[in-house]
Amino acid sequence: MENNVLRTIKNTVNALNLLPLVVIGSLAGLAACAPDNMSAQTGDAMEAADTDMNSDGGIPRRVDGKPDMNGIWQVMSNANNNLEPAAPKSAFALVPGDFVPVPAPEVVAMGAVGAVPASQGVITTNDGYIPYKPEALAQRDENRENWLTSDPEIKCFMPGVPRATYLPHPFQIFQSDSAFFIAYSFAGAVRNVFLEDPGEPPLDSWMGQSYGYWEGDTFVVEVTGLLDSTWYDRAGNYRSWESTVVERYTMTGENVIQYEATITDPQLYTEPWTISMPIYRRLEEGFELPQFKCVEFVEELMYGSFRKGEPIEDMRMPF
Repeated sequence: MENNVLRTIKNTVNALNLLPLVVIGSLAGLAACAPDNMSAQTGDAMEAADTDMNSDGGIPRRVDGKPDMNGIWQVMSNANNNLEPAAPKSAFALVPGDFVPVPAPEVVAMGAVGAVPASQGVITTNDGYIPYKPEALAQRDENRENWLTSDPEIKCFMPGVPRATYLPHPFQIFQSDSAFFIAYSFAGAVRNVFLEDPGEPPLDSWMGQSYGYWEGDTFVVEVTGLLDSTWYDRAGNYRSWESTVVERYTMTGENVIQYEATITDPQLYTEPWTISMPIYRRLEEGFELPQFKCVEFVEELMYGSFRKGEPIEDMRMPF
């Protein structure tokens, strides 16, 4: 009986050893019977699928096929310091010195924090510089000299467009099939982008009136009705009440939007000019848009002179 058991086990093992060969032979037979172009068609389909995936760049899309820009984003550049190329400086705020202008005392007290890092510039037209008319350029230079008291950012005014995009603070895009809304961290600024042409803005405002539409995969926003009280950066570059902005948001990957803005202002510039920069998605887990409502930090600067009684003592750090 023992021999019978061993014989059964041996036959079973041999059968299992032959099974892969049988399967391989069967598959080979099926391949031989298949149409000659079957493998070519399969390869072409796989290659096409790979091409579609790679050409799309992993861009998330909504049900309607448009890129999905929902999320929290932030520009990583020195554009807010100066849109034009610039070397590092001790400060923008200068006062007359014995031989040359020197940093204002308020900036000297800030040490390295008051210094301005170098900027490669983000202007893609006119050799990287804003095409000012001569009289407008003189005003820009005056703005720069008085940056510490004149820049609307210092007073916590809403930054306007496009400056709100490249301030060193994040912003959040809320996008649906029927709405496009942007909330900014700085000064509680917000923008509701109309998806149907609303006509002329009823009045000028800090953030203007925005009208957006799609050109392929690019979201184009026309901004009008902007107050002339906003600047483009800390270098004194400014606008007039005639300025208009056309923004272009184009996703180039899952976590990158290429941003362009073309500014037209016939009162100040000889021609339109364009800036361009990438915007990056904030990828920290659980990251939420912080609110930097800075009004409370400028109350003394703005309204201290109206206080009754003795002025507050110098509050600078004692070193």
